Amino acid sequence: MKVRIKGDSLRLRISRSEVERLLEGDCLEETIHFAPDECARFTYALQQDRLIGEPTVEYTENRATVVIPADRANAWGISDQVGIAADIDLGNIGSLALLIEKDFACLDRSDEDNHDTFPNPNAGTACQVGQS
Repeated sequence: MKVRIKGDSLRLRISRSEVERLLEGDCLEETIHFAPDECARFTYALQQDRLIGEPTVEYTENRATVVIPADRANAWGISDQVGIAADIDLGNIGSLALLIEKDFACLDRSDEDNHDTFPNPNAGTACQVGQS
């Protein structure tokens, strides 16, 4: 699982095997350490929940957990749908733009670099210069 954070936006890119694990009920989790001190870390996670109706983010002690409704996770995971997007109300602060998407193969990378990614829908298309 890859994370991208910019301002008040959070984007998670999920590999094929991780989508399978998520649909089986697993919690996906990654941790980054910033220094040798155990407190100098940040953990991000993704899980599904049958009891919620909208995506949400829970934050406690250096951990952000994105929780998505199980029915939306299943519909996304078994279809060609690219992602799940939501704007989460943060009250006076504004909102958090959330995007969870399938990790597609990069067209300019090797097969090894693209291991466990989803097939890129643009694969096989070429730019035809000078043709009408």
